[in-house]
Amino acid sequence: MSRTAVPKANAVAGSTSTPPPTILPFWRRALGHRSFVLGGILTLLLLFAAALSLVWTPWSPYEMNLPGKLAGPSAAHWLGTDAFGRDVASLLLIGARNSILVGVIAVSIGLFIGTAFGLIAAARRGWVEELIMRLSDFTFAFPAILSAIMMTAVFGAGIVNSIIAIGIFNIPTFARITRASANAIWSREFVLAARACGKGPWSITMDHVLPNIMSVLTVQVTIRFAIAILAEAALSYLGLGTQPPQPSWGRMLAEAQTLLFQAPLLAVFPGVTIALAVLGLNLLGDGLRDLMDPRLARKR
Repeated sequence: MSRTAVPKANAVAGSTSTPPPTILPFWRRALGHRSFVLGGILTLLLLFAAALSLVWTPWSPYEMNLPGKLAGPSAAHWLGTDAFGRDVASLLLIGARNSILVGVIAVSIGLFIGTAFGLIAAARRGWVEELIMRLSDFTFAFPAILSAIMMTAVFGAGIVNSIIAIGIFNIPTFARITRASANAIWSREFVLAARACGKGPWSITMDHVLPNIMSVLTVQVTIRFAIAILAEAALSYLGLGTQPPQPSWGRMLAEAQTLLFQAPLLAVFPGVTIALAVLGLNLLGDGLRDLMDPRLARKR
């Protein structure tokens, strides 16, 4: 009994200490992928800035100090002050939180609604697919900025309208990508076998199609998130997005454009922040695409 018990104990101990075979190679390849690592670092810095703003900022972003306006970087104000004497570092931290809020909600709208439409189009085919695709083409004719301008004319400017406009713009993108990826899965042999076993379109979609296109959707989420942050900054720059007194990177640029010669750093700091945030998310998306594509993974 003792001779057989020891190997079993060792086998159990070995099985618990060894990670799953699919997770360890992925993270080994991920840590060796420069785009993924750099994009992950920049994205984590963005998330950290947004989380930090929930509990702490160097100064109140709403407190004005006109005698100390347009001050340069110092020990008291790390990035200086703006035309109203507000701390620029605090404005950037709160602006990161607002940008992430807009990006998460807008991308979620596009992800859930667009993915549902794409899955229905791939499963039903025929006139249903044609109708959904033509609606997507029609929605593409109205970019996020144009949709926000039309909504502003009817409902007024605000962050809610900008979120809705960006979310609507994301719906056809996710619908097209989901439909194309799902059509490729529907032609695979294991789907034909599932249909031969009596499974219906809904069961096949949820059990086989959706899990196999999650990697494509994950990559697309990171890319659309970067575009949502850029769109929110553009709308706020035009005065259609986040409204005062809430800080926004785009409105910081708009307020700094008249002071470019007097205080050029007021435009540099939010501009660089937007560029780094978009760059980080794009690099993260490119890295995930390379790591999740089996053909590209074999080459690395």
